[in-house]
Amino acid sequence: MDRSAEPVGELLRAWRQRRGLSQLGLASDAGISQRHLSFVESGRSAPSRDMVLHLADQLAVPLRERNALLVAAGFAPVYRERTFDDPALEAAREAIHLILAGQEPYPALAVDRHWTLVVANKPVSHLLTGVAATLLQPPVNVLRLSLHPEGLAPRIANFREWRAHVLARLHRQIDNSADPILLKLIDELKGYPTPPGSRPPRPPGPIGFAGIATPLELTTDHGVLSFLSTTTVFGTPVDISLSEIAIESFFPADPATKEAMRRLSESSDKP
Repeated sequence: MDRSAEPVGELLRAWRQRRGLSQLGLASDAGISQRHLSFVESGRSAPSRDMVLHLADQLAVPLRERNALLVAAGFAPVYRERTFDDPALEAAREAIHLILAGQEPYPALAVDRHWTLVVANKPVSHLLTGVAATLLQPPVNVLRLSLHPEGLAPRIANFREWRAHVLARLHRQIDNSADPILLKLIDELKGYPTPPGSRPPRPPGPIGFAGIATPLELTTDHGVLSFLSTTTVFGTPVDISLSEIAIESFFPADPATKEAMRRLSESSDKP
């Protein structure tokens, strides 16, 4: 999608509407007059570079799209996009590997903005038994791996609940980023069939994991393993790639899962 072909005012208006803000609301947040914002959005006034960045910051526009706004306004991009193996990201790579290693014996992985696997720790491999080899060929999309009928889907005991959780999270990401690739991905995921025999979703409320979160319940040779997931992102990135990396960590939701992962870790460490 070539957003640079669109006037910057129209792009800013689209982001404002996506955030559910009125012109008056955004102008008040940004400390400018509604009249000035109206002129910028309509193209009657050309915003300065600083004004583009200021409005983008107020609208929480992702770094990648901030560059698009700058280009549309006639300015050079500000934020660089490096590959994960770039020497400038060495400290960030080390931080990611430390988090993944520290999560063992429980699974953790890092993904990019399209849910493509960047790196995973060893315990992740314990959960991939039975997954089709084609889904494990790089680039690996972890959402496709999760919900595909030849992926983890047939072994997710609470598939309907987990699928609803995944799709809701992806919807929120699309609302935040307006990423067209994610739109295609969610359409693909919605088209996957529900595995035969999947149990009905539990009613909302205290039923389930104490009513606090939706666990991932995975049927394995070691019983049903239940995990709670958390997400970690870098707090102050100014590199596009780094801003789009998320670390997904899975913690045991019950003592049986904790013990099973401990045993799996010990058996894999044996020569």
